[in-house]
Amino acid sequence: MKRIALFLATNIAILLVLSIAMRVFGIEPYLNEHGLNLTSLLFVAAVMGFGGSFISLAISKWMAKKSMGVRVVETPSNSTEFWLVDTVKKFAADAGIGMPEVGIFDSPDVNAFATGMTRNSSLVAVSSGLLRAMTREEAEAVIGHEIAHIANGDMVTLTLIQGVVNTFVIFLSRVIGHTVDRVVFKNERGHGPAFWITTIVAQMVLGILASIIVMWFSRQREFRADRGGASLAGGGAMIAALERLNSLHPAPLPEKMAAFGISGGGASGLKRLFMTHPPLEERIAALRAVQPS
Repeated sequence: MKRIALFLATNIAILLVLSIAMRVFGIEPYLNEHGLNLTSLLFVAAVMGFGGSFISLAISKWMAKKSMGVRVVETPSNSTEFWLVDTVKKFAADAGIGMPEVGIFDSPDVNAFATGMTRNSSLVAVSSGLLRAMTREEAEAVIGHEIAHIANGDMVTLTLIQGVVNTFVIFLSRVIGHTVDRVVFKNERGHGPAFWITTIVAQMVLGILASIIVMWFSRQREFRADRGGASLAGGGAMIAALERLNSLHPAPLPEKMAAFGISGGGASGLKRLFMTHPPLEERIAALRAVQPS
């Protein structure tokens, strides 16, 4: 909760600075004269931008269970499930977080994910394909990686960053739309077609730029989670797990869950800007670089 409070306070401060700067440079009075109340727009944009992100975070565990068909292991029924629960329990204690729910989802692909609203109310789920294709040491490294995501607060931080960029996209697109409508097309009553068309186009363009920022953060957190997994399960095991993933070429999780999986799909050129995960080769090289020789 401290992370949420600090991040919200920081971004409220950013919005206030933006409002003050627009007032100092005469932008706000100018727009007010043309019928746009920037203070009200900032408030509405923040509510809309953060609202959707927080709702997604609040229902993330429920959504993950439903969309991925996760079976929560409440009472282990075989040696694999006992090992899985014990591994999550040990790593959670080592990382200083509450015991996550442990789940298995039926998929031939090797994958795993973690999600949840707080560090002490989370879910770690692995695919049946991972349990079949990986050694225990490799699977433990993947679990360590997911526990590191929870300990780092990555789900919360990614949601808050998404909320911030959503707020600015909504705010700036409407400022641009209003300016074009009133200044260029000289509309003096309400909002004409120029406002709606310009706002939609601006929101699409700004949304693409915002996605680049969010995906950049998503890739950086994978490097941190790899180091966290190495700390919990051992550097050699984490590198071996990533190498196994690289050899198997697993398919990414569905779009809404893609950022939370152990690996994502490959891409080249400009598409790399929209990748949720760095290429596995880069992750392996980065982890080797920080391992003691």
